[in-house]
Amino acid sequence: MPRPSSAAYADSKPHYELLDGLRGVAALLVVFYHIFEGLSFAAGGTLITVINHGYLAVDFFFILSGFVIGYAYDDRWGRTLTVGNFFKRRLIRLHPMIVLGALTGVVFYALQGCQQWDGTPMPVSMVMLALLCALFFIPAAPGAPYDIRGNQEMFPLNGPSWSLFFEYIGNVLYGLFIHRLGTRALAALVVLTGAGLAWFMLTDAVGYGMIGVGWTLDGMNFWGGLLRMLFPFTLGMLLSRRFRPWKGVRGAFWTCSAVLVVLFCVPYVEGRTGAVTWNGVYEALCIFFVFPALVWLAASGRTTDRRSTQVCRFAGDISYPLYAVHYPVMYLFYSWLIDHQCYTLRDCWPLALAVYAGSVLLAWAALKGYDEPVRRWLTRRFLPKKK
Repeated sequence: MPRPSSAAYADSKPHYELLDGLRGVAALLVVFYHIFEGLSFAAGGTLITVINHGYLAVDFFFILSGFVIGYAYDDRWGRTLTVGNFFKRRLIRLHPMIVLGALTGVVFYALQGCQQWDGTPMPVSMVMLALLCALFFIPAAPGAPYDIRGNQEMFPLNGPSWSLFFEYIGNVLYGLFIHRLGTRALAALVVLTGAGLAWFMLTDAVGYGMIGVGWTLDGMNFWGGLLRMLFPFTLGMLLSRRFRPWKGVRGAFWTCSAVLVVLFCVPYVEGRTGAVTWNGVYEALCIFFVFPALVWLAASGRTTDRRSTQVCRFAGDISYPLYAVHYPVMYLFYSWLIDHQCYTLRDCWPLALAVYAGSVLLAWAALKGYDEPVRRWLTRRFLPKKK
């Protein structure tokens, strides 16, 4: 889940424009991944193809979040920042789009006919209860009457909100105690959570064949999702404290973007040795080593021309709205794929292209017509004016 760009940094600090841009690139790749997820879902749960490891974008978002929050706030506690003020800032920055994502989910669920995937019609009362829970970020337990799609998602109106739910947990933990940790204590927390996440990945503890956990409260998913957030989130904070830019870095945005594309498109790695799965080894290499290196490299570089600056700003601006509102569109797309028995991109590429472009346009409209004006009003209303 991407960090919002405009309030992710301290008021007086410059943006890392390349990090904004990479967050946008990852969000755009997530939409592409979800298109192929729909083809897999329509075909009865076959292996997702082309952008096979696109789910790792969530882990990349978490490390970006930790780095940016550490950079923005670590040196402000006790001087200009209180716990209450920090929570207000995070709510103002995150929650308006969560509300819009839930409302968008209701609209597209109605367009689908208000029924579960198996065709069971859902009463309006349960749809409204699902909306109320989504607005207050209360996840649905498996089998809850307001699990209106019937596939055990935490947030059935807008599935990817699960990662924002864990993002909230990370923000709460940071505001209450993580920011108080010294660098050595923070490093110990990184090692501890990293060991837990490594066990989940390498042993395929949940049995999915990948670390795609956290989207449901079923079984060990909650704990896997919590570790999936905590390790990269705290690692990002540790990187921000230890960060010293590499000198002479040029073309970092384009290089890092290309690396992300390649990493996400690597096919699923079959096989295991004993208890260790080879796909888990690949995931661990990405999350533990490659993603931190990409963040460090991007933070060390800068845009060197007008075009790359514009690309980074645009991608960063739409990243969070795109992540927050695109999936209700995907639900409707998935329903169409099932009804028309389309299982390959060749069968539906014009519609897939329209869904992709429409998702980007919807995100841009949400940003300019809703998110930015609402946040400006909330900031004036609830945050203290700078002296």
